[in-house]
Amino acid sequence: MAKVGAQRAAELTGKSKSTIQRSMNNGKLSYEMDTSGRRVIDVSELERVFGLEKASANASSGVEQELEKAKQMLELERTKMQIKSLQDQLDAANEQISDLKEQRDKWQRQADQVLITSQYSQKQAEEYRNDIKEREKKALERRQRMLDERMKKMEPNNENSVLNKTAQPETADDTVFQGLWKKVKGEK
Repeated sequence: MAKVGAQRAAELTGKSKSTIQRSMNNGKLSYEMDTSGRRVIDVSELERVFGLEKASANASSGVEQELEKAKQMLELERTKMQIKSLQDQLDAANEQISDLKEQRDKWQRQADQVLITSQYSQKQAEEYRNDIKEREKKALERRQRMLDERMKKMEPNNENSVLNKTAQPETADDTVFQGLWKKVKGEK
């Protein structure tokens, strides 16, 4: 059978190391000397003197403790892996959020630029419309003045036109205008 030292014998029997050594010294527990001069005890001798029931219970509880430690370590590793996975997901989500914010900012700048351009174009178009209206108004006023001046020249009551008629011979244009003037007034 197997031979064990005093310390291991104490673990197997549940007794203290000093109790084992005292039993060897008293001759109650037989032992042998190994090649290095150390006292070793046969396991069967330990069982005869002290019994190994407690030792097997201690051994099984030690195994259970080791199994429990292994379970805890596995659970700890599993938790660490979950944390790492969640951290990776969080980093990916933060990166995606950052990209989306950057895209949003680009679209906002583009929209602002389009709005500014549109507002400027609308303002420019309004200025052009007002400018065209002003020119049309001036052209209409100029035409009206010219027409009024021509009409004044053609009126027979107007002294200037009479003088002009007597001083200058009538042209074909004056005759045409006088004819039109008569038609406008209702004269034939």
